[in-house]
Amino acid sequence: MIGKYRHLSRCSTEAGHFVILAIDHRANLLDALNRAAPQPLDGAGFSAFKTRVTAVLAPETSAVLTDPAYGVGAGIASRAISGHTGLIGPVEVTDYEQHPSQRTVQWIPGWSVGKIKRLGGDGVKLLLPYHPEADNAGEKRDGVRKIVESCARWDIPFFLEPIAYSLDPARSLANAELLQITVDMAREFAAMGADVLKLQFPVDPAQSRDEAEWRSACAAVTEACGAVPWALLSAGVAFETFALQAQIACQAGASGVIVGRAVWSEAVTLQGEARDAFIATTARDRIRQLASICAQNATPWYDRVAAPDVALDWFEHYEDLI
Repeated sequence: MIGKYRHLSRCSTEAGHFVILAIDHRANLLDALNRAAPQPLDGAGFSAFKTRVTAVLAPETSAVLTDPAYGVGAGIASRAISGHTGLIGPVEVTDYEQHPSQRTVQWIPGWSVGKIKRLGGDGVKLLLPYHPEADNAGEKRDGVRKIVESCARWDIPFFLEPIAYSLDPARSLANAELLQITVDMAREFAAMGADVLKLQFPVDPAQSRDEAEWRSACAAVTEACGAVPWALLSAGVAFETFALQAQIACQAGASGVIVGRAVWSEAVTLQGEARDAFIATTARDRIRQLASICAQNATPWYDRVAAPDVALDWFEHYEDLI
């Protein structure tokens, strides 16, 4: 537990807020870049895009969430991810071609919780499309248990991202369903041992712009999380919408944000100097605005997570994995 506490501190601001840049997107991001590029990107070009975004925005954040192939190695080697910035690695293969109900838990080959810890990482993230009544819900819970156990062994925080979806591919979840599933997931996975929950906004803004409803829903999520802090993901919504969502979520008990496309998505369609200028101005200003929102409104994660009880001889009983 003392290792998890240390890593959570590295992933947050001094005030205990998560302001985390997410750029672990893979196939879907590469496809989007290729649609806008004059010629298809190879792996080096894809990595260069991620490194550029990270180099400019990481200094404004508390941590970076990025993938091993195109982000972690290049980010460390180029110093785009400095020693002052937390580092979170995903463990899942993403497949957006399938409906969420058909997606199984697939692990990144040759990658593990232990490797994330060994290279100096500070957190492990699992994206989990989830519906409690789906046929594969049990299999997905087994996957969560696997990572809970591995993170406990390596003493590194588990950032779980359960995403609610409709069992009917022909329709989206109504807001009442979305909130109920989000609350149920938060309660279930907090009890299973997730250390931080990375959650979608519990109200679809396309269905309701009622801020009172938004506040009530976020408060219900906070209550369901109990002693587990949660951070809001952006889900690719427009920045102005996400900034308002972040403010309301943090006022209702969230501990910060883990944000990707809402900050940097327009850079995908730009090239050369125009792309660099966007990242250095608009994207940077957005992450600074979100950092300010978190600083003013978020609940420190350490208000929810009990500090380790360390007697003078704690280290004698601390498990050595060597």
